[in-house]
Amino acid sequence: MILQQSVSLKPYNTFGIDAKCHYFVQLQQRDDVEKWVAMQQQSHNSFFILGGGSNVVFHQWIEKSVVKVSLRGIETVKEDAVHVWIKAAAGEIWSNFVTFCIEIGWGGVENLTDIPGTVGAAPVQNVGAYGVEAKDVIETVECIEIATGQWKKLTNAKCQFGYRDSIFKQAFKNQYIITAVTFRLTKKPNLQLSYGGISSRLEREGIEQPTIADVSRVVHSLRINKLPDPALIGSAGSFFKNPIVTHDKHAVLLQHYPDLVAFPLAKSFKIAAGWLIEQCGWKGKQFGRVGVYPQQALVLYNLGGCTGEEVRQLANAIQQSVKAKFDIDLEPEAIFIE
Repeated sequence: MILQQSVSLKPYNTFGIDAKCHYFVQLQQRDDVEKWVAMQQQSHNSFFILGGGSNVVFHQWIEKSVVKVSLRGIETVKEDAVHVWIKAAAGEIWSNFVTFCIEIGWGGVENLTDIPGTVGAAPVQNVGAYGVEAKDVIETVECIEIATGQWKKLTNAKCQFGYRDSIFKQAFKNQYIITAVTFRLTKKPNLQLSYGGISSRLEREGIEQPTIADVSRVVHSLRINKLPDPALIGSAGSFFKNPIVTHDKHAVLLQHYPDLVAFPLAKSFKIAAGWLIEQCGWKGKQFGRVGVYPQQALVLYNLGGCTGEEVRQLANAIQQSVKAKFDIDLEPEAIFIE
């Protein structure tokens, strides 16, 4: 376990905000996790569990202890003729894990290519892209309860996954540290091609029998065309959730906006938040040292040296304008940490 004081968090958040925290703790081994939990039970200090830093907006000074989970390792748990169960430590970089699976030929996560963050953060947020969510492949989540030090293994059902949601953001918020996730992948991939232009791109390339590698490559291409590279431009990716509305609300919106971008769900519709933001005139606009990405209105990005407060002000202004125009409440995916 590594414990430091007054550490810059700029390298640990994809927005590139140069915040500092009072204490910074890195947990690199399972024993580190148990030691920190024991310390926390005695101190009761406020803390924040940090994954890949791809979904956070930091205030300039963080009074809380920032706890970075850096456990590594990937192993095959079991397999049969159809499936393989892979256990990955929470600190593994998500994109590296996806690449690892694709190179071996195990399907299920190819649509989740290039999502920033760590394996441990994937079940918390129930990350998703191009018609696939983490919940579709997660078998179990291993975690430790901070209050008791007891280790638990939660099944998929017990994680209570929802749209960009899980029990770790609700009833278990700040109560557990995720240390590993086991995924059930398939040796005979069932490709999901209907979302986000994947199938049309494959057709234009003349690929009639795509592989998981083909899907991953297309997803990568689609993402780089509309999302900034976090290595070059600071952002938190998709900043807002796509709002869910009733059938009645969707019908009303469609009457006024025939080009509305929406996706049918079982009992509701998911509205494209980026489309709503763009209709309010925000796409490409700049607000001090933060702006709305010109290629994708769903992304707020760092123009250089922006603060968390500037991001908050821009996000609030966007929410207010979408509410005024569409009577829809936008909820941030990104988390503000103070």
